[in-house]
Formats: sequence, structure tokens, C-alpha cells
Amino acid sequence: MFSRRQALTAATLAALSPLMTGPVAARDGSTRKPAKGPVASPPRLVKPPRIVSGDTIGLMIPSSANWDPIDVDILLEALAVLGLKGKLGRHVFDRYGYLAGRDADRAADLNDLFRDPEVKAIHCIRGGWGAARLLPLLDWDAIARNPKILIGYSDITALLLSLHAKTNLVTFHGPNGASEWNRTNVEWLQRVTWKGEAVTFANPQDTSSTIVPSDDRTRAITPGKARGKLIGGNLTVLTAILGSPYVPDFKDAILFVEDVQEAPYRIDRMLVQLKLAGILDQIKGFVWGTCSKCTPGEGFGSLTIPDILDDHVKPLGVPAYYGAMFGHIGKQFTLPVGVQVELDADAGTITMLESAVS
Repeated sequence: MFSRRQALTAATLAALSPLMTGPVAARDGSTRKPAKGPVASPPRLVKPPRIVSGDTIGLMIPSSANWDPIDVDILLEALAVLGLKGKLGRHVFDRYGYLAGRDADRAADLNDLFRDPEVKAIHCIRGGWGAARLLPLLDWDAIARNPKILIGYSDITALLLSLHAKTNLVTFHGPNGASEWNRTNVEWLQRVTWKGEAVTFANPQDTSSTIVPSDDRTRAITPGKARGKLIGGNLTVLTAILGSPYVPDFKDAILFVEDVQEAPYRIDRMLVQLKLAGILDQIKGFVWGTCSKCTPGEGFGSLTIPDILDDHVKPLGVPAYYGAMFGHIGKQFTLPVGVQVELDADAGTITMLESAVS
């Protein structure tokens, strides 16, 4: 008969046995490894249907109010020229302080456009601030059931990243609806979201008025090439949602970021935040777009943006460059969030390795 001590020992071992990961001893003295469950495969990348002539494009404002209705007129006319129809969300002209209506109403517009079978893609009219306030109010099941192209930049980063994180949908960091509808923007938009090309994003080499290119220059931070999943957007918005369930996985990613009207010390602080959060240690490559109106200003002692990138990005040892044509500028790329790309820091290019649409 077991003694009290033997009984307690046997009970303890029995309780611990499910937690043991090493070989298990059998009665005959042999050992066997514990059974392993199936290894989960990575989630399938969801590519939304491409845009075709005649499609209806849903238009909504998830962030700041649009004070000039002419912006909407221009957008509707531009879509018509391209052979598309625009469908406005019910609350496009709402205003609640600096926001384009109440959170619930702005979220309802986005949810409705995803549910609407007539709408084939969604273009956010403008950014500002407020998109992150919608994330707990979105119908993630409806979004997953109705994958569609979502386009925008700046504050729209909160939607681009969260939709990819929650549904693995490819989203598109490109001009907002109220941005310039110039030929450069339209060309990149059509090549990526209409034609489904696996393009190489390269800044133009314009020598029409100078003997060497002087605009839209790129510069390597760390030379080399790298491949990974393209993830990024506005730096301020990205850091604002860190620690939430709406941030995608940055493991082996090519991180791209941009910003506007931020003093260099604030860019410094946000890159430190990405480092402390472990994101910078996971990436395979880094691309800085533009930081419009982010000069050091007058006075003594300010670091510059190139100084800060050298401090935080260069030590990572991954291929990296700055000056890519995205951000708060008139002419910009349409970058697909979630697809596999190759970065060439020496050439200053991002090459898609697959189409972003189905």
C-alpha cells in the first residue's frame, strides 16, 4: 500500500505530466516523444478583386471633416473620366468638431460599403485624424466575407494595417480621393489595382530642366537587397496603435514609413518606440518615403532626419534607403500592404514579386 508521501508524489507527477515536453518513460523503461499536433500554416493572403471599367467605387471619410465640397465634386468627375462611378457614404458631409461625423456613423459608412454588393472598391476621401477611433466598431466578419480594395494614406494607415492584421486582406497605401488626380498618381493606381501588374516602384529620373536629376532623389542608408512582406504607412499613426490587436505581424517585413509636419525629435521618439516594441528587430528591410515639413528649423542642436535614420536604422544592418515617392506629396506610388516585394537599397526601388489583386 502507498504511503501518504508516495501518494502525494504520484498525484503531483500525474498533474505535471501534461506539461512535460521531453520523452515520456513507458513501463518497459523505453521512452517515447509526446505526440505533436498539426503545425498551423500561415493564413492565406487575401487579394481583393481588381477594378474594371464601369465599377462603382465607394467613397467615405473615416477621419477629419472635409470642409470643401468641391473636393468631392472633383473626385466624382475624376472617377467618371476613368469610366468609374462614385457612390458616397451617407455621412460624407457630416461634421462633429474636427471629425467627419460621429464615430458610429463613420464606421457605419465603411461597414455599409463593404457589405454593398454594388461597391467594388473603397476610396477614402481624406485623412487627418480619427480612423483609429473606428476600429472597435468595424464589422470584421463582413469585411472578411467581402474583400475589396481599400485605398488611402496618412491617417488611413490605421485602416490599412488593421484590415490586413484582422483579415489578411491586401490594402493599398495610395493617394486619397481628395489628393491630386495627376497622371503619375493615376498611372500607378491603374497599374497596381486595375491591371494587376507586379510593378517596380522607382522614382522618376527627370532631367528636363537640370543636367542631373535633382527632384525625388533616393539615398541608401544601408546597401543591399532584401525580400519580405511590405508593411507600413504613416509613422505617427502606426506608433499610435502599437499594443492593440490591430497591428500586423512585422516578422521578416519590409517596413515603409512616412510623415508630415513632425519635428525631428518626434520622429526620433517614434523610431525609438518601434525599437523598444521589438518591431525594428524583426524587419528584413526599411524604406523611408518623405517627411514633408520636417526640417530641423532654425537654432542650435537639432538632429536632421538623415541623422535620425542613421542612428536607428543603420545599426539594424538590413538594406534600407530613403526618398521613395510616397507620403504627403503630390505624386506618389500606390503601395500594396501585405504582398511580397524585393527592396534594392542601392537602386532605390521596391519590386513586387506578385500581383496584389485577383
